[in-house]
Amino acid sequence: MSKTAWVFPGQGAQVVGMGKDMCEAYPAARKIFETADEVLGFSLSGLIFEGPDEKLSLTENAQPALLAVGVAGATVLREHDLEPDMTAGLSLGEYTALVIAGSLRFEDAVYLTHKRGVYMQEACPPGEGAMAAVLGIGPGDVDAVCEKARAFGEVTGANYNCPGQIVISGKKAAVQEASRLAKELGARVIPLNVSAPFHCSLMESAALKLRAILDKVEVRPPSIPVYSNVHGERLVSASDVREALIAQVTMPVFWQKDIEAMERDGARLFVEIGAGKTLQGFGKRTHPHIPYVRFETPSDLADVVALTKEALLR
Repeated sequence: MSKTAWVFPGQGAQVVGMGKDMCEAYPAARKIFETADEVLGFSLSGLIFEGPDEKLSLTENAQPALLAVGVAGATVLREHDLEPDMTAGLSLGEYTALVIAGSLRFEDAVYLTHKRGVYMQEACPPGEGAMAAVLGIGPGDVDAVCEKARAFGEVTGANYNCPGQIVISGKKAAVQEASRLAKELGARVIPLNVSAPFHCSLMESAALKLRAILDKVEVRPPSIPVYSNVHGERLVSASDVREALIAQVTMPVFWQKDIEAMERDGARLFVEIGAGKTLQGFGKRTHPHIPYVRFETPSDLADVVALTKEALLR
């Protein structure tokens, strides 16, 4: 029997209006957004549904917003008797996956992702850091140009998303130098519009602050396999989960490894839950023979149900 994986996007996927149709169509989804509002003490749902975009895109808001949209979508699928065999999330999306796997309470995850966003923004003053997507060269070449560019400051591979796409992160001058060197090797480089240089050592203070509050939150072993961004393998114990959530703040995201590990363990259908289709794009580059289906609006439900049932029969 083939297995189904549910996957959840990270920061950058947010868009004003995401989840609104789901909220209006399903009381269970609406309850998720109401709970997030209660935890944070302000109308996160209003920000998600109505904007403005510049406020929703603030790291401290975008992270719990994407969490809420992902959990709402997964809750609706479960109401229709669908369950994942395994799950993973890109960066922030790992929190969503852990909620789905019963490792974190939704309320705790809302609080943690909001504070995570605050801490990550505080870790590096605006304008000092940068990130850029490097397209068309392999990880060895990316690592080599980053090593050469460290004469200008910290820079490292931050997101190993799929074959031919790696994001680098670090001090602005070092990212610019690494970008120049990558172009000399034939790469296409796209500077990213981000508020801070995520997934590098410049986030160390954020990791320390996050550990202090995570230590006060109950964490349980996942009830289904959850694959870690840090190493691409399963998180088994509660301590595994805690350490992975701290490590991912300063460590690269190995999303391609996650996808390859889930395929190795039997995943033959990937359901991308939440805003956008970024993960579907990465997946098609990693394993074009495996189908993806999105669950973003109620109109997507029939396709998700049909493809999940089809996967069960393989």
